[in-house]
Amino acid sequence: MKTRYKVLTALFLLSIITFLDRVCMNVVSKYVKADLGLNNEQFGYVLGAFSLAYALFEIPTGVLGDKIGPRRVLTRVVLWWSAFTALTGTAFHFIYLIVIRFLFGAGEAGAYPNASIVISRWFPAVEVGRAQSVIWAAGRIGGALTPLLVIPLVHALGWRWAFLVLGVAGVLWAAGWYFWFRDIPVEKKGITAEEVEEIEVGRKQVATTHHVSWQLILRNPNIWILMLMCHLFFYAAYFFTNWSATYFQEGRGLSEEQTKNFISLSYFLGAVGCIVGGYVSDVLTKKYGLKVGRRTVGMIGLGLSSIFFLLSGLTTDNESAGYLLAICVFLKDLTLPVAFAVCVDIGKQHSGTVAGAMNFAGQLGGFFVTILFGTIVQKTGNFNYPLFLIAGCLAVGALLWLKIDPTRSLHNSDIEK
Repeated sequence: MKTRYKVLTALFLLSIITFLDRVCMNVVSKYVKADLGLNNEQFGYVLGAFSLAYALFEIPTGVLGDKIGPRRVLTRVVLWWSAFTALTGTAFHFIYLIVIRFLFGAGEAGAYPNASIVISRWFPAVEVGRAQSVIWAAGRIGGALTPLLVIPLVHALGWRWAFLVLGVAGVLWAAGWYFWFRDIPVEKKGITAEEVEEIEVGRKQVATTHHVSWQLILRNPNIWILMLMCHLFFYAAYFFTNWSATYFQEGRGLSEEQTKNFISLSYFLGAVGCIVGGYVSDVLTKKYGLKVGRRTVGMIGLGLSSIFFLLSGLTTDNESAGYLLAICVFLKDLTLPVAFAVCVDIGKQHSGTVAGAMNFAGQLGGFFVTILFGTIVQKTGNFNYPLFLIAGCLAVGALLWLKIDPTRSLHNSDIEK
């Protein structure tokens, strides 16, 4: 196996751990709410604390990765969030839990911007979309595995111990990453000269100690449109990450077993969507160029997902709603690796910063929808109203892909030392 594919395997495992840790709270929501006496509105603030911290620390961790390298940054942030994953199990009060989840989110914020940096340094341009799709598919696999692993743990040991077990897994990954990985392919022991040349000839990013001017970022309409698209996309993403278990159990009256199966099905289909989206985007890019390759997949994925979200909220059959929502995840996740591939297309050696800016906007969307879902449900008692809101957001996001131009990159002449 080529060394870069071993690197991708390590990122694959990281992405699984990332989603195991974040989806766990969704899966155990009814136990946490019952234990701490929380209603849906209060629980929304607990979940929102993660998203807010993720948004606030997304850009700084991306910039830090561009500056000092993803080896050190990923080691630190994984150790950080693993500690607070474990500490989640010690929660005894509403405010304490909010603080712990905020600090947990601050750590997880660095995962995907720095994974994008790794991909940009280790993969030629024609493989970037597929590499991104593998990472995001792994996250979906992690989400699918969460109910299958966590619910038996909860039944055997209680919800608090589930968080401790997940925290230990992250620590083990961080140790292995620090001692094995190197930021630059040529520095990695055992890599062949042929593979180094293959990477160097076609890759998007070179290592840099420069930083990108924030004036350049803020004055770039292309990046603003990308950020807005991601903001709207995350309204759908965080419904599944934070509220799907509550929706199925309280809104649709499904059993814990049915809920477990629908959450797993949704995330497994999301994994397929990520793989298909990245592959199709790379094929179209090779044949028709970046604009067609990126825009086509992005528009189709979000546009169709919008329709299925609307149908999910309108159907009166509870199990049909579960299957329709699972299809939504497949469709929307066609877009995910493409969006991060665009960050590489635009950002080049500063892809971590661009990915951080995009995901910052996305996480703000995740924060807003998390709070809104809990508040709307608590005030109206209707679990489908938020789905109509999400459908509208996805429709607008699909249209925004018409304006996203992956061929318009940041220029080295605009980079400040």
